Amino acid sequence: MSTQEFPCTACGKCCRHVNLSNETAFLDRGDAICKFFNEDANLCTIYNDRPLVCRVEDYYNKYLSDSYKWDEFVKINLIICEDL
Repeated sequence: MSTQEFPCTACGKCCRHVNLSNETAFLDRGDAICKFFNEDANLCTIYNDRPLVCRVEDYYNKYLSDSYKWDEFVKINLIICEDL
């Protein structure tokens, strides 16, 4: 993996659309918003204990590092972020 961290802006879009992925659907509180997302603070209430799928670098290292280079993975995810 590159030394570059994933450029998350903490916009919360991915937490507001958990229904769009089979990987995150289990987090849906019934309205597409993650059950652990605090909308007022725009923060995760279980950030330190969040699921692997929510930890971008760790998820990449475990499941995707053999399929994509880190920079390619970041580019794909930034496109997804924009689409949300």
